[in-house]
Amino acid sequence: ANLKANGVSNTRVARLSAEEFVEALAGGRPFRRLDEAGVELASYDRLHTLLVDPPRAGLDLTSRALAATFARVVYVSCNPETLARDLAQLSATHTLTRLAAFDQFPYTP
Repeated sequence: ANLKANGVSNTRVARLSAEEFVEALAGGRPFRRLDEAGVELASYDRLHTLLVDPPRAGLDLTSRALAATFARVVYVSCNPETLARDLAQLSATHTLTRLAAFDQFPYTP
């Protein structure tokens, strides 16, 4: 609904877990949610940007390895400890260019 409301027509969205995305990108098996969204990963020449919003545990090893293959990673984190761990590993392949901190729940103790 947000894409349509903002006139964005060149984007498709499908919800997958990190594990499912890794498997789908490797061509491991078909995923109904990708089919329903009209997303055919094999048709993409090369994906350049990866948006990750992992749980508090951060990215698992497989997801960190996948992230290392992307030219750009946009990482949304709610846990500074796992963010630091993941950035330490990703710093072998990437350079941190921008960082922003937000208090997403300013009125909670």
